[in-house]
Amino acid sequence: MNEPRHATVRPVAEDSAPGRVAEIFADIKATKGLTAVPNFWRVLATDPDHLEMIWTRLKAIMHPEAVGRKSKLDPLTREIIALAVSATNGCAYCINSHTAGARKLGLDVSALGEVMAVVGLFNSTNAIADGYQVEPDVLPPLD
Repeated sequence: MNEPRHATVRPVAEDSAPGRVAEIFADIKATKGLTAVPNFWRVLATDPDHLEMIWTRLKAIMHPEAVGRKSKLDPLTREIIALAVSATNGCAYCINSHTAGARKLGLDVSALGEVMAVVGLFNSTNAIADGYQVEPDVLPPLD
């Protein structure tokens, strides 16, 4: 059985967050439609500059509409990509977070299984191709 994980720093409590951190916390909740600030952001808040940098980047990429940008990818596709990368990287926190996000956007259990099947397939075939050092011969157009 796995032991519960513990943050290596004390997360910033939402109700006692200082000025700029409180503003970012409010933006995270509003943008993501949450009632509480997730632990990831509370831990990053121990370094307000890092919190702001990561939130600004994530907001621009995962919630482009919130910053006035139109994305060619719909929100569910972005969450599925984030979930696939998180599963590949083995980040339990991010797997749970992005599974919750994808489910909130309508991904059902059956489709979640398909996502995990694709992730598993390509993790294995990528390792095989890399192990054999297969020379790429199917190339994308350069337009």
